[in-house]
Amino acid sequence: MSCALRVSEAASIAMHAMGLLAVEPARPVTTKEIAGCFGISEAHLSKVLQRLVKVGLLSSVRGPRGGFVLAGDPRKTTLLAVFEAIEGRLEKSECLFAVPLCDGLSCILGRVMGDANRMLLEHLSATSLKQISEVFLDGRIEIPFDRPASAPPRKA
Repeated sequence: MSCALRVSEAASIAMHAMGLLAVEPARPVTTKEIAGCFGISEAHLSKVLQRLVKVGLLSSVRGPRGGFVLAGDPRKTTLLAVFEAIEGRLEKSECLFAVPLCDGLSCILGRVMGDANRMLLEHLSATSLKQISEVFLDGRIEIPFDRPASAPPRKA
């Protein structure tokens, strides 16, 4: 299936894993639990999580009750920070080519590319991990641990 806007698998894994960890920020969650939740490779997940540790968004906890925890406040950490930790700085681009051929106004696609990039940048920068953790709390995605007592009841 084709898609005009593509986010890398690594960035997608990072954003989803961070959202899951934001459900209970102080609870260590293992790579096995996260990988099982999303049906992804533990090896690929491990590489992504280590990158997030390296940039300071996650901390790793050693030992039998170890795993990964958020290093910062999920209300203040944005999806943009997570995305850029994996992909590098999100640049405003008006062109499909790495070396722009036009100014975005005379593009064969009109202003679509610039508008799409602006919309993505605005969404990622305005969305916190706390906000996306709500997806896991309302039962749309099954979480690999007990839901927090403060969470609303799971929808049937």
